[in-house]
Amino acid sequence: MRKTIALIATSALALSACAPALQEPPVEASVSAPTEWRTELGVTAPVEANWWESFGDPQLSRLVEQARRNNPDVQIAAARVEEARATENASRGYLLPSLGAGVEAGVRREVSPLGRAQESIAAQPAFRASYEVDLFGKNAARVDAAEASVAASAAGEEAARLAVTAATASGYITLLALDARLSVLEQTLAARQEAVDFARDRAEVGYTSQLPLRQAEAEYQATAQLVPQLKAQIAQQENALSVLTGELPGAITRGGSLDDLVAPTPPATMPSELLRRRPDVAAAEFRVAAADASMRVARADFMPSLDLGATAGLALSDLLADPISIWSIGGSILAPIFQGGRLQAQLDGATAQRDQAAWAYRSAVLTAFREVEDRMAVLANLGEQRTALEAQQTAVADALRHARNRYRAGYTPYIEQVDAQRALLGVEISLVQVRADELTTLVGLYQAVGGAPGPGSR
Repeated sequence: MRKTIALIATSALALSACAPALQEPPVEASVSAPTEWRTELGVTAPVEANWWESFGDPQLSRLVEQARRNNPDVQIAAARVEEARATENASRGYLLPSLGAGVEAGVRREVSPLGRAQESIAAQPAFRASYEVDLFGKNAARVDAAEASVAASAAGEEAARLAVTAATASGYITLLALDARLSVLEQTLAARQEAVDFARDRAEVGYTSQLPLRQAEAEYQATAQLVPQLKAQIAQQENALSVLTGELPGAITRGGSLDDLVAPTPPATMPSELLRRRPDVAAAEFRVAAADASMRVARADFMPSLDLGATAGLALSDLLADPISIWSIGGSILAPIFQGGRLQAQLDGATAQRDQAAWAYRSAVLTAFREVEDRMAVLANLGEQRTALEAQQTAVADALRHARNRYRAGYTPYIEQVDAQRALLGVEISLVQVRADELTTLVGLYQAVGGAPGPGSR
């Protein structure tokens, strides 16, 4: 028996020498983190787990929490994790013996040795066991691939939840910005209504012609037609936020105004930390590991397979006085000799998939660094833009005051007041946009740095 086992093992090792070697991933696909960021933000703070609460709006926090629980994309990602776990559990079955039981039974009529017809009823219950010896790690590689797929799916779920969090926070900020723009338009409409009334009074007493009145009415209507457009945008934004939170389209309750939101301190992170915190980068890394394990499975197909089997049972028949016990035990070794290039093609395909995963990992890392740098660059310059707009607002408001006084005193035509009103409206809308850009860029930066490290961070 020992000689037989030794012969089988020797034969298996000899046949395995014909298997091709595994290829290393492309060297160019690797990437190193920079030592420091290109853009400096000055004062930063560690990222809190619930960083969206730093904006100081309870309604924003409520919407984010609801979206993280109920968003369909998050639920789909969670279901993918469960699917991957089921696949992992199935792959572990390859490492265990397979057991089964069955019964064969029947009635037959045949010729006896004496030349007479005879009928018999026979049954043969049996217990079967089989086991594939994992000599070359094929089944273990299957488990490794499944485990890496579970980890990649879990990281993908976290990436989906982070994306939904950022989209909800940005969407709510955009909604408040639209409200602020509507408020600016309403104030502008009130001012232009006063100009219409003043021009009408002067025209009725013959102090001026109809031209200033028509100009004032035209400017009023030019602003008034923007209001329904803006209200439609607000309704669309509310609908989008409702769907993000997993609800039917509907109105969204505000927790305050755009000016009430607190601009939190930018999140602090080092380039080397980014690769451990970004869930999409983690998912890409786990996919490389899964593809590498699948490549090992494809290589193991070149190796011999050793199967052990055993059967035990009883033979029951009305022709027998007593049941007869039966059993068998044995093994087999099978090695591929000629497969028409199928095994090599499978290995080449698995290697190409591993290389694709390696390049996808590099792409994810480069994208992560770019997103952080982009948002830091925008954030670093928004302050200067806001300062310039505030100075411009002061100057334009003062110019409008002078133009209004000069027009009412009869020194200048109405067109000068119109120009000043248009300029002030543009500056005030720009200020609202800069405020919204600052807050949404902060949200984007929190997303770009991967949020707060979770329990599964590497």
